[in-house]
Amino acid sequence: MNRGYLKSISFLILVAALSACSTSKQMMALKPMPDYSSSQLVYEKQLSFINMPVEIAVKDLQNQTNKYLNGMIYEDNSFDKDNLMMKVYKENNIIISEQNGKMVMDLPLKIMGKVKYGLSSFGVDLSDTKDFYLNGIVRLNTAISLNNWQMLTHTIIQNIQWKESPSIIVAGKTIPITYLVNPAISLFRGNLSKLVDDAVNQSLDIKPYVIQALQKFSEPIKINDEYNGWFAMQPVEVYASNATVANQKITVNLGLKAYMESSIGTKPNITFDPNTIALKAVDKMPNQFNVNVAAYAPYAYASEIIQKNFAGQKFESGKRAVTVNKVDLWGKDGKMIVALNLSGSINGDFYLSGVPMYNSKTKEVYLDQVDFVLDSKSKLIKIGDWLAHDLILKKMANSCRFSIANQLAEGEKNISFYLNNYQPMKGVKVNGKLDGISPNKVILTPNAIVAMLVGTGNLAVSIDGLD
Repeated sequence: MNRGYLKSISFLILVAALSACSTSKQMMALKPMPDYSSSQLVYEKQLSFINMPVEIAVKDLQNQTNKYLNGMIYEDNSFDKDNLMMKVYKENNIIISEQNGKMVMDLPLKIMGKVKYGLSSFGVDLSDTKDFYLNGIVRLNTAISLNNWQMLTHTIIQNIQWKESPSIIVAGKTIPITYLVNPAISLFRGNLSKLVDDAVNQSLDIKPYVIQALQKFSEPIKINDEYNGWFAMQPVEVYASNATVANQKITVNLGLKAYMESSIGTKPNITFDPNTIALKAVDKMPNQFNVNVAAYAPYAYASEIIQKNFAGQKFESGKRAVTVNKVDLWGKDGKMIVALNLSGSINGDFYLSGVPMYNSKTKEVYLDQVDFVLDSKSKLIKIGDWLAHDLILKKMANSCRFSIANQLAEGEKNISFYLNNYQPMKGVKVNGKLDGISPNKVILTPNAIVAMLVGTGNLAVSIDGLD
């Protein structure tokens, strides 16, 4: 027999013997395909109560009231009862100030009238009429309250200061007519108070400003371009406590009950109907602000971190051991799939699955209920269940975690932009802060692992000024 042929046979037998003695086995488990059908749209909402004071500067009220109350404000065309006919004009702008929780108004008036004087008896009229002119300042006090969107005022005349005593000239002599004018003015007081109340109430119609602000807030805001992240507010109810007058401004203490809505993948469909917004009177305003904060972690980022976690580790049982060479991640049916490329006693790709969770202390996403997927586990058991043993599985699961601290900080930054003097429209400002972040859920999307967290804190929407 040829020696070369014998050498070839001997080499083949040796290779076969070595292969038979080797503990390394080549296996390839069935790959679970990605499936995000259950999380194509991420949608979360949180119920919040938001302080929403409407502040109106007394100066602005003064400007508005002067617009509504102008020119001739009262007319009496009959001498009946008081022997006076008069037309009352607002001579100059009303000056409004705040004193001791009430509004004080100085209303400059000009009165042009006729006074009837003399005798009329037994069918003989010996009376005459004279024109008179009068100007002065009427001081009024106004208290404010709120009822079902309506600002209610109660105005009383405090005093009247005439620049000159009411008088007429008869036969070259000045004759005081205070005794005639004052009763007429007393009759006029009620009319004047009502005129002022009507003007102030029209000026203090806050509903259009509040509704306009709520409508603006209901428009969704895009907060993340890369993952199509949106934020919106759905108003539900408006609460009101007493209106107050202090520090030269009128404050209507309102509170808003609303859903703070976040979505990823599509723009929220918010329908705002101002007719459904009710105003409810309350003694104490609730204040509990909740908002969803989204932290986006791309799969490539998470895979890289987890692969570093596995670096340098060997998973051993007796003389058998494997090393993780490469890690890939994706989602399937709400669970995270971890693809492990192994080498050592077993070579090939195997797959773990687990439920993604968030640890608020370490700010990490980790996997709960970790196990090899069914096909991977079945193949491992066929060659010996040592790798699928609970102890080794637990060690592997411990490496399947990654920090989202930076992503969370970015999410907080996105939300904080709208909490730091944000002005969606003229005269409306939003200010607040987040006091704490708590876990909600981790959602797997086609592009990223999204940790949805609930931020709590306080928020105030101030509506300032009248146009």
